[in-house]
Amino acid sequence: MTTAETIDTIATWDQSDQLELVFEVWDRLLDKGWKPTVTPELEAELQRRLAAYKANPEAVYTWEEVLAHRRRPR
Repeated sequence: MTTAETIDTIATWDQSDQLELVFEVWDRLLDKGWKPTVTPELEAELQRRLAAYKANPEAVYTWEEVLAHRRRPR
C-alpha cells in the first residue's frame, strides 16, 4: 500500500480515530529521540502566548471547551 493509499484509507476513519493515530505516531517519534526544530518564528509565537497567559491567566479555555468548540456543528 502506498502512502497516498494509506492516507486515503485513514481519511475514511472517524476524526477521533484519526487523531488517535496522529498522537500515537507523534509519541513514537518522540520516544525514539526525535526533537522538533523550534524556528525563531515559533519561539516568538510561544513567547507571545506565554506573555499573554501571564498577563491574564484566567482567560484560558479548558481542554473540554476546546473539544466542544471543535465538535460543534457548522
